[in-house]
Amino acid sequence: MRRILFSIAAATCLAACATPTPYQAAEDGRQGYAQTQIETNRFRVSFRGNSLTDRETTENYLLYRAAELTLESGYDYFTVVTRATDEDTQMTRTGFGSSYTSPFAVNYAYYHPRWGWRGWHDPFWDDRNYREITRYEASAEIFLGRGTKPDDANAFDARDVIQNLGDDIVRPSTD
Repeated sequence: MRRILFSIAAATCLAACATPTPYQAAEDGRQGYAQTQIETNRFRVSFRGNSLTDRETTENYLLYRAAELTLESGYDYFTVVTRATDEDTQMTRTGFGSSYTSPFAVNYAYYHPRWGWRGWHDPFWDDRNYREITRYEASAEIFLGRGTKPDDANAFDARDVIQNLGDDIVRPSTD
């Protein structure tokens, strides 16, 4: 019975981890958006995605949150004062032998005239695969304004941003 429950829990966890980060608040250790109010009309906004969330999605979610925050605060446009996207890339080892090395496996090397020195590995315990995992976090400091958007490449009309990016926003499922 425990084995069945463990299998169900593991499958549920894998299914949840197998999708990009949805547009959600970053609460309880989850990835998502966060904001900090600096002044009355100035905020720091960020969005952090998992390894399946690409850079473009991360940056679009950041802009969408900035637009939502602008309208929620009673303003019409926002100007991006500073903006950065951080990339965190790590190599991870996967496969059957990733967490256990056989105590009987001994590292041997042999010389082949055609290929040179080669390492020998235990085919049962040394099956190693390496995978690159990249996560993105976008952050920006924004200044909120009322009225007509200034003629500045860093200024965004909040209603236009929500209208143009709204169809690409994936919210968490309510299952």
